[in-house]
Amino acid sequence: MPQTMNATVITAFLAQNAHRGRTMLLPALLAAQKAYGFISTDVAAEIGTALKVPLADVTGVIEFYSLLHTQPTGKNHVQVCTSPSCSAKDGHQLFKNTKAHLDTASGDYFVEKVQCLGLCDQAPSVLVNETAVGAATPDRILATPDEYHTPVYGPERIITKRIGKISPYSLDDYLANEGFVGFHNALDIESDYICDFMENSGLLGRGGAAFVTRRKWEGAASAPGEPKYIVCNGDESEPGTFKDRVLLENDPYAILEGMLIAGFAIGAEKGFIYIRGEYPQAQKIISQAIETLYERGYLGKNIFDSYFDFDIELRSGAGAYICGEETALFESIEGQRGFPRLKPPYPTTHGLFGKPTVINNVETFANVTLMLRIGVEKYCEYGSAQSSGPWLFCVSGEVEKPGIYEITSPTSLRDLIEIAGGLGTNTKLQTVLLGGAAGKFVHPDQIDILLTQEDTRAAGLTLGSGAVIVLGDQVDLKQTLSDLGHFFAHESCGKCYPCQLGTQRQAEILDRILGDAAQPEDYTRLEDVGWTMTDASLCGLGQTAASAVLSAMELWPELFE
Repeated sequence: MPQTMNATVITAFLAQNAHRGRTMLLPALLAAQKAYGFISTDVAAEIGTALKVPLADVTGVIEFYSLLHTQPTGKNHVQVCTSPSCSAKDGHQLFKNTKAHLDTASGDYFVEKVQCLGLCDQAPSVLVNETAVGAATPDRILATPDEYHTPVYGPERIITKRIGKISPYSLDDYLANEGFVGFHNALDIESDYICDFMENSGLLGRGGAAFVTRRKWEGAASAPGEPKYIVCNGDESEPGTFKDRVLLENDPYAILEGMLIAGFAIGAEKGFIYIRGEYPQAQKIISQAIETLYERGYLGKNIFDSYFDFDIELRSGAGAYICGEETALFESIEGQRGFPRLKPPYPTTHGLFGKPTVINNVETFANVTLMLRIGVEKYCEYGSAQSSGPWLFCVSGEVEKPGIYEITSPTSLRDLIEIAGGLGTNTKLQTVLLGGAAGKFVHPDQIDILLTQEDTRAAGLTLGSGAVIVLGDQVDLKQTLSDLGHFFAHESCGKCYPCQLGTQRQAEILDRILGDAAQPEDYTRLEDVGWTMTDASLCGLGQTAASAVLSAMELWPELFE
């Protein structure tokens, strides 16, 4: 009976969406995965026939994404995180204990080791089906955990001021707390002038590259070709980073309002918000928020008699860090494997479906909403001259109060750690991994650096996606480096040879070093592999896959002997 019901669900999904073709491939596969627990060859063929996609292509997409399976797994899917934050909290041992504790042979549980769940503040973390379990133990995995909310801190909360004060499910709560003021202000301004706001504000993207937001918006607005698209990148998969999840789960309308403003500014009528598959709660909240906005007239045709039409569609990722790269994300929405594209051309002229596209990350759209609400002059009072506005940092690891920290004025890394309660008793600072897996290690002597784009760049560091992983002196750095090596080896899409081969060789060498079996040539090999990936890889994944390792080699060469 359940199989028949599941088949009915998939048949209905395909009947409703078949006319849209290949772009519905990943949603169809995710629906089948949820219905059956895996995707059989027969189901894959049915989906391919309905969407007019060859079975070989369907199979290629299934094999690319780690959340899709072609064989039965288990009634309960248990994902145990082993990224640096969770590894430092005995994540690897938790995986072993969990696998031994649960009777996986019975088919009730499928336990697997995963790279990052975006739950770094509650390490070690586990995702059981769609339920997040923090401070996980094998016993807690089987229990019904209390609902967890990532704490948000800051001496002055601007971007995050609504978090904890409103219900994320209530549009009325949002409206009562200055919601959609920015959008109504935008409607009162000619769309051409909104890009001027972006220029005067100096807003930088918050996704990691810190690209000037104005350039994206102006480029797409002036590019020939219709339709134009707005894409919100919520595929937050950088180990140590969880700020976008917190915004999506707690202030969803602020993100959607920012997308509406962007659509009005560049003349787009369609937006996509792409959220990683490991964020089921965020997807649930955003889905309901979108539905509510349609019901209340904030989305659809002729919004508030403005002659502005705009639609937003939610898309789920399926477990691929590479899809955080903007062109790989486009490929995923289009029903392809998440391979990055060669640039140029750039998304502003040839983006989603080959059309002019603005793509920004979740925190960037939250900043757009804030700026249009309070005005450029007030916005520029926050941050620094070259890093305007408030900035969110994800603090995890050996601190007393892990969570999200909103910084509205230049603050040093030392001060941020102290604001987070400092390290535990009898624990000394060994290092900070700043910027996530693609970032660099910071020596304790460097922690007086200010957390601004200009100061970190001058020091040869990066803020990246705002990850601050604090590692105490009891953490085995060799294990951390091995974790980073396995992360990039697992997440490389394989499109370009330097990254495909380089990440594998890097992981192998780091494993030898972890096992105290380093060979005399390994230091030089690791250096050569790292610089080759940096210089020759196609996209940012390969170009930064060795950043942390190379920084560790510079700071602690004795580790690699």
